[in-house]
Amino acid sequence: MQNDQNHQFSGPVRIFHELRLPEAAQPAGYAALIDAYDLAVPLPLTLCAIGQKHQVFEAEGWRLYTPRHAPKATLQGHLTFALKYEGLDLTVLKKLFEKLPAREFETMIKAQPSSAYMRRVWFLYEWLLDKPLDLPNAKSGTYAKVVDPKLQWAIEGKTSTRHRVHNNLPGDRAFCPMVRRTKKIDQFVAAEFDAEARAIIGKISNSILARTAAFLLLKDSKSSYAIEGEAPPHDRIQRWGKAIGEAGRHPLDEDEFLRLQRLVLGKDPRFVQLGWRTEGGFVGEHEMDTRLPLPEHISAKPEDLTDLMGGLIAFDQEFADGLDPVIAAAILAFGFVYIHPFEDGNGRVHRYLIHHILSARGYNPPGMVFPVSAAILDQIETYRRVLESHSARILPYIEWRTTAHMNVEVTNQTVDLYRYFDATPHAEFLFACVQRTITHDLPQEAAFLTKYDQFKSRIEAHTEMPASTVDLLFNFLKQNNGKLSNRARQKEFAALTDEEVRAFEVIYGEIFDG
Repeated sequence: MQNDQNHQFSGPVRIFHELRLPEAAQPAGYAALIDAYDLAVPLPLTLCAIGQKHQVFEAEGWRLYTPRHAPKATLQGHLTFALKYEGLDLTVLKKLFEKLPAREFETMIKAQPSSAYMRRVWFLYEWLLDKPLDLPNAKSGTYAKVVDPKLQWAIEGKTSTRHRVHNNLPGDRAFCPMVRRTKKIDQFVAAEFDAEARAIIGKISNSILARTAAFLLLKDSKSSYAIEGEAPPHDRIQRWGKAIGEAGRHPLDEDEFLRLQRLVLGKDPRFVQLGWRTEGGFVGEHEMDTRLPLPEHISAKPEDLTDLMGGLIAFDQEFADGLDPVIAAAILAFGFVYIHPFEDGNGRVHRYLIHHILSARGYNPPGMVFPVSAAILDQIETYRRVLESHSARILPYIEWRTTAHMNVEVTNQTVDLYRYFDATPHAEFLFACVQRTITHDLPQEAAFLTKYDQFKSRIEAHTEMPASTVDLLFNFLKQNNGKLSNRARQKEFAALTDEEVRAFEVIYGEIFDG
């Protein structure tokens, strides 16, 4: 194995791993480490380099720092730069720790034992590899936070006296996605959408509120199936809606996941294996002529599922409470869908997990479910791009072959690609969905039901008719821009007089078009 001094860190470049830079610049931090040590890992969503300008700027997926930010062209220099300006990329760090001999890190840490950055590197090495370095316990140095909370979201955590650091990682070794601090997420958190939702429902009558909650629950259930391109019988939609309404009441464990999969698949899952997959899996199509797989996302290997799902369950039970509920929901739900542990039913359980976290943390008003799936359905292309923000990046690092059943079998080690992803785009997207449900869906549905009650009351005061007939009348008027069509007047409402029809059209217009 080569020593650090023999590795060549790149000078200024215009193209880096097929990516263009905004200007000629020298890769720094994780970009430099990936390049110098030939690490087979997905590139970070934002790469860093040292440019020529005297102010920091971002463009085209790069953040360019000034010449005064340039690190020393050494392992320690670029590691320190990464921790200081980029935060933790656990996939890159683990691959780096695995590739270099332990003595390089021992020598580096011994040279500066009181350095907060070196003690963080030391802790991360032992935490990620579950293997100690040949170093005595730290004797000096102020306790440093493993995760810089100015750069990434973290929990309170606990101290490690051996390294004199505070372990505030939002997960354990088996599952620990990270979310970066961004201006957008900070603004979303500060908006306190949960408090806004409670303020909105405080102005709604109990009867309207109960019906609003029921409608939004049904809307979410329908939308979750629609996202999968399915139109199941109404009883399955209602059954899944009931499950969503009870989200957050049961702790997550393997039995709970199996219960959810049974609910998704219905009463007759004869053609689907229940529980964790025992074969590979992928999301995508098959080539039309050969039936060869054309994967857009490849699921975690079946032999890794017990460990990954154990980490995901531990995240829910031990770490989620330390994060903002929406951020925790994004980590849990999208982490699950990337792992894809089931043969079928992953998508709906993935969206259920959003409700699980929000409800368990009391983010939803009591008895109310935010129709997040409806917001996702209305932004389905954005949702797909968010999913691809990780799945497309890891695909080149997954080696696979086609099985006899035209499935995929992964042939290399891939477990870390599902443990340590950057969930920042997922958190931003989920916040936007929650915002939409609170500022649009909730008040809009409550306002509609209030108007409908006014319409029903005025119709019944004018002409006595059953509630079902009033509902049919409303739907005909709505479909025809407030006018009762000739067909409806000749069939379903042939008994109405012209005067009644005109009166009903006026009532509809005053309430819904006024």
